[in-house]
Amino acid sequence: MFKDVLKLSSIPVVIASLCCLSPIVIVLAGLGSVAFASSLADTLYGDYKWLFRLAGLALLAVAIVVYLRRTKGICTIDEAKRRRNEIFNIVALSLAAAIAGYFFFLYIVVHYAGVFLGLWS
Repeated sequence: MFKDVLKLSSIPVVIASLCCLSPIVIVLAGLGSVAFASSLADTLYGDYKWLFRLAGLALLAVAIVVYLRRTKGICTIDEAKRRRNEIFNIVALSLAAAIAGYFFFLYIVVHYAGVFLGLWS
């Protein structure tokens, strides 16, 4: 079950981290200079970080619903009532994994990649 939770939360973590990941991708792809990417990172993280976080949270909610319907076969309200503890555990584990993954990916992986590329200090 923990592998499923990690699969559920991986893409939303990347989406929520795009505010700082996209300037790194721009520099690595050669589509812009370090100065442009640095100013873009300041703008995206300063003004729009909550939009990226909300998009990641919304994607996590969609991923959980799709997982519960397709993999677990919970399609009706009666089935959801019978298996509410399982649903609660999946939602709680997915949310905890997404938060931990977000902090690790954004503040460690992306930060040190940006420092290595000279985008920020």
